Amino acid sequence: MMRLLDGTWTLHAGAGPVPAELADDLRAGVPATVPGVVHTDLLAAGLIPDPFDATNEPALTWIGWTDWEYRRSFTFDPGEHDRHDLVAEGLDTVATIWLNDVEVARTANHHRTYRFDVGDVLRAGVNELRIVFASAARTAREAAAVLGPRPLVDRAHPFNAIRKPAYHFGWDWGPEIVTAGIWRSIAVESWSAARIAVLRPLTSYTATEGCGLDLHVEVETAGATDLTVRVRVGGAAGTAAVSGDRAHLTLAVPDAAPWWPRGHGDQPLYDVELELVADGTVLDRRSARVGFRSVTLDTTPDEVGNPFRLAVNGSDVYVRGVNWIPNSSYLPSITAADLDRALDDAVEANVNLLRVWGGGVYESEDFYAACDTKGLLVWQDFLLACAAYAEEEPLAGEVEAEAREAVARLAGHASLALFNGGNENLWGYASWGWRAQLRGATWGDGYYTELFPRIVAELAPGTPYSPGSPSSIDPYLHPNDESNGTMHIWDVWNTDDYTVYANHRPRFVAEFGFQGPPAISTLRAVVHDSPASPHGPQMLVHQKAVDGNGKLERGLGDHLLIPAEFVDWHWATQLNQARAIRFGITHFRSLFPLNTGAVLWQLNDCWPVVSWSAVDSRGIRKPLWHALRAVFADRFASVRPAALTVHNDHAEAWRTAAHAVRMTLDGKPLASCAAELSVPPRGAATVALAADVFAPDDPAGEFVVVTLGTGERAFWYFVEDPVLDLAADAVEASVRPAAGGYAVVVRAGALVKDLTLLVDHLHPDARVDDGMVTLLPGEEVTFRVSTPEPLDVAALITHPVLRSANDLVG
Repeated sequence: MMRLLDGTWTLHAGAGPVPAELADDLRAGVPATVPGVVHTDLLAAGLIPDPFDATNEPALTWIGWTDWEYRRSFTFDPGEHDRHDLVAEGLDTVATIWLNDVEVARTANHHRTYRFDVGDVLRAGVNELRIVFASAARTAREAAAVLGPRPLVDRAHPFNAIRKPAYHFGWDWGPEIVTAGIWRSIAVESWSAARIAVLRPLTSYTATEGCGLDLHVEVETAGATDLTVRVRVGGAAGTAAVSGDRAHLTLAVPDAAPWWPRGHGDQPLYDVELELVADGTVLDRRSARVGFRSVTLDTTPDEVGNPFRLAVNGSDVYVRGVNWIPNSSYLPSITAADLDRALDDAVEANVNLLRVWGGGVYESEDFYAACDTKGLLVWQDFLLACAAYAEEEPLAGEVEAEAREAVARLAGHASLALFNGGNENLWGYASWGWRAQLRGATWGDGYYTELFPRIVAELAPGTPYSPGSPSSIDPYLHPNDESNGTMHIWDVWNTDDYTVYANHRPRFVAEFGFQGPPAISTLRAVVHDSPASPHGPQMLVHQKAVDGNGKLERGLGDHLLIPAEFVDWHWATQLNQARAIRFGITHFRSLFPLNTGAVLWQLNDCWPVVSWSAVDSRGIRKPLWHALRAVFADRFASVRPAALTVHNDHAEAWRTAAHAVRMTLDGKPLASCAAELSVPPRGAATVALAADVFAPDDPAGEFVVVTLGTGERAFWYFVEDPVLDLAADAVEASVRPAAGGYAVVVRAGALVKDLTLLVDHLHPDARVDDGMVTLLPGEEVTFRVSTPEPLDVAALITHPVLRSANDLVG
């Protein structure tokens, strides 16, 4: 029997820098909500302003330096049960638990669940539960002093000394919001005889042996003996005796069909129903939902180096991926519906893999279950990022405990494709001066090369493991060597123009990205500088990257002029972000089969900020998202002088004709040629095109378009936009009512590049179905606009809503 203790608690401030004007209220106590965190409780009580707004974030860092106490009373009836456990699914982070004024436990890990036998402390009737959270900011600093200094990326807090999400301490896209609280459910569970402690359903599939279940069960007993487990799945059933505290059962499931990632097949899922039985009586039940598949990672050396090739059910998967960060700075506020919408952003952008980044959290069951359903593969980092980590106690024991729990919990998910040792830690040791700073101290190598692979081999033996990202597989190679394993490309953005992507020939890109601002309505909701400016004081609080705005403007390079007006700066930098990623992925896909995947940094945001995301924190898809959808299409074509390359990531062969035309910007054809293509399934091909098609008479007034018979297109321009003779008045637009909003029809009188509707200028909840559309002279496109309220129709088809590269030419 589970007695949930979620709901209303009372929050009290303890030691720490509490502002004088809040001291009386916070010492007396204010209402709090569990699951929740201090920041959202204080905000709900009206005691602090919104940390996301204006310049409030740095003014509220005192919260992370203060101790906090959550308190509530509850009634309890022991009934006839033998055991009574306090079960905490998530405590953030350094907690002391008091029940009826008896200290029952201390915890120090955000990433673990806890269970404590409190039967001797509980009493029939009213009980009082108090959980005191020590300041995580202070505790991290104290722990770092004991463990010894360890290098980390430039952050204000030694986040690597404490087991709390690193991003809470501030990142180059995230605020410093050091939370505390009961962030997942808490309950008293009463039980008798025995219970199922762990259900670990491992699955497999081969074409010859079909679907199989390898079931592992761990049991906790309170005196029961002669236990049996019974399982049913997909029309198959079996039993196994419990030996000690474990049971193991293998089962063929002949009536089941295999699970595939999206783009490769269907995603059938099956319920595993488990019963724990003694003398014919069912003591406990558990269930899980599984898909039958096998995942492999091929890193066998070849003539180039070490590849990084994922395969599901024996079929290679070209990874079209995105990195995933926690969807909010306030983890308890993330709902299943929020996750579903965010993962739909990935699906609709033709993504097939999400990498759960190591500076965040092991995500909720809602997240992994949605990935199972949607066919999204999951690359799961262990939670160590951008730092050296001590391998001594107490940190070592906490790292092992959380890793064992996470692997056991996630191993049964069909979407799980890879466990990864951590983010950029191998690279940091090799290249960022850490070795000299460490002076022989431990830095995490034992976790990546011994502990984590041992845990994965024990608890998830069918899941591939990589020691880190980036990693060249061979420890004697530089970890970010492009010819081996995974690579992070950050010279682009940090120092180089995005055309430098073409200088790389990576086997697999696990991180690369380019910044752009969020939607204008998202910015305006939190940034109120007057006049609006990229360099306004509030704007700079929402730009966390070092010299971020400088890099944005330098990144425009020769591609776009630097606009004078803020609204044009916003569009130009959003456009440039989309183009940079389009250029990079186009190049990576042209390298197939040398290149086997690319994982964009990043899909989502945790707050309103200028960042690398494709979708901002309010769920508005940036122009980058539309570019990503196009460049991640199953069938994709790219062109360079005198050659066309096509990548067919589809189960069927691609046979089509290609027609290349060099024309003027107003549509006059100047030269043309044709070619026939035959591309095998999951294959690529390059065909030659006539050289004269790429020999312009007037580079500023001509371009090349290659059109395939199946509708795909590729463009080639001889000069950048500031030199290209784009017409600023090249479109005519009209609007008509449509279900849920409007249909906007745009017709091009001359070449129009990257046509986009920024409809949130008119309403923050307005959305549009397409963007980054290039039109040839005489062509038209219809955009579908949805909106909860009527919009200004005239404004819908004028500046600054209707945008293209054409209106940035001067």
